[in-house]
Amino acid sequence: MGYRRRDTRPRLALWMLVALGDAILLLVSAGVSVLIALLGVVIVAGFGVAAWRLTRRGALASEDAVVPVLSRRRA
Repeated sequence: MGYRRRDTRPRLALWMLVALGDAILLLVSAGVSVLIALLGVVIVAGFGVAAWRLTRRGALASEDAVVPVLSRRRA
């Protein structure tokens, strides 16, 4: 019965942080400045997260609208 309250939202996992670090190291080894590589990877990741959230906004709103109806108790 505890499956109803399970949080299934995606999280920033450790492997994602490792992948971002690897991308920075690859850019630095190719001759790009460390600061530019770090800023580039962070900006691209930020745009990706923002785009993902904008596309999911409608789906999340419709899911939230259903939850209060399902959580009511019948007397």
